[in-house]
Amino acid sequence: MTDQASSDMLSRLRAVDWAGDWDYAFGHAVSRRVLIREYLRRAALWAQTFSVESKWPFFDVTEYVDPEFTLPLDMATSLEEYLQNVPEGPVRRTCAGAVRLAGLRAQNPTMLPDLPDLYEPLVLFYERGGEFFRDNAGFLDLTGVLFKPGTLQHHRRTPPLDTLCATALDAVDAEGRISYYTAADGRGPLLRHRDLRGDQCDELFSRDLRWQPANPIPGSEEEAKNAGLIKLDELVAARIIGAMAETAR
Repeated sequence: MTDQASSDMLSRLRAVDWAGDWDYAFGHAVSRRVLIREYLRRAALWAQTFSVESKWPFFDVTEYVDPEFTLPLDMATSLEEYLQNVPEGPVRRTCAGAVRLAGLRAQNPTMLPDLPDLYEPLVLFYERGGEFFRDNAGFLDLTGVLFKPGTLQHHRRTPPLDTLCATALDAVDAEGRISYYTAADGRGPLLRHRDLRGDQCDELFSRDLRWQPANPIPGSEEEAKNAGLIKLDELVAARIIGAMAETAR
């Protein structure tokens, strides 16, 4: 069982194109940013649970869950061989952690805390465009998008993204500068305003899980507020879409 769980995770990672197709990664820039934020949130919870805050955010948590855990020899050898082709540093550490945690969960699930899977958001991030880079200013380069990681305390307080379905991730990916809105009373649809090189596009997310044309959204936040709308963070928008996708199943 340990072999199978670890093997399945390793197979997913082997399919990642680490060399990277820039256009593909850039086309998933928003969902990759959403996924890295969710990973940082989960990593904060795991790091605090095992009192390894100094290791946050990119670490192999199995070293602290069960220091004596080892993969079966064949799997450990396959993992080590694969890691030689993975970018060094945080990416390599988290790939090792994803495979090892899958094995530990299969071998002894009672050792794991009641927390969401640590590495799933990050593996999805890799699958949607490859690696990330750290620059000298402390930013993460998510391929065309710079993101400041912030602090463990900040991410521990961010709202969770419980549903990592493809519907939600694909729906937040779009060209242009994007803003999300909904009715201040919480009863309206999810709205999206896109500014693409000066062209304005306003849409709503419908019950058939697609963006459809909508009435124009007021241009400024103050005007939107006066119209009974509130601006939403992209992570909250992804949560709403994910909840709609779950309901539609």
